[in-house]
Amino acid sequence: MAALEATELYRFFHAGDDEVVALRGVALTLDAGEFTALRGPSGSGKSTLLACLAGIDEPDGGVVSVLGERVTRRPEPERARLRARHFGMLMQSGNLFEHLTVRANIRLQMEISGRGRPDEIDGLVGGLGLDGLADALPSHLSGGEAARAGLAVALAANPAILLCDEPTAEVDAATEQLVIDRLVENCRSGGAVLIVTHSPALAARADRIVDIRDGGIVHG
Repeated sequence: MAALEATELYRFFHAGDDEVVALRGVALTLDAGEFTALRGPSGSGKSTLLACLAGIDEPDGGVVSVLGERVTRRPEPERARLRARHFGMLMQSGNLFEHLTVRANIRLQMEISGRGRPDEIDGLVGGLGLDGLADALPSHLSGGEAARAGLAVALAANPAILLCDEPTAEVDAATEQLVIDRLVENCRSGGAVLIVTHSPALAARADRIVDIRDGGIVHG
């Protein structure tokens, strides 16, 4: 059984009389232990696809299933339950509660999912190059540090499916390798990983590269 399966996803947005097709019949399967890189130009539908896969956004057509359980066409409380149980997510914004420290953000994710142990937090943070920052507030972090702290939150519950949007966009090469190694480690433990990226280094470590353009998969 696939960890995640999406079939014939369509998503339309309207601005006045204009209709924009953000997703055009996208089909995508993620297997347990698979590291997939998603590439495409700005506006190609990458972020919309991630939101639909996680049940944050509802596609206008098509079906998403996680571990055989349908995510689409369910009330938001049910989708939220499935997200908490199965997904770790790093989106472009909104990954951290600003009034909570990094440690408290991670602990909250563990409590919501019912998985993970507080004594693992320092190791998780340190493994992403954030030593000494577990008790910092998000406002005291740089852009790259905040992204890695958000990734620590996403990884906190050892999710079956990890979805990340540009996790290495604001880091140097050495730190990028730390992040990539942690993503690969997640796959080795059986997780399915889908990363939106423009990084050649990250794409080179992926098991599969999927290219999206104008809302449709063109390769992968």
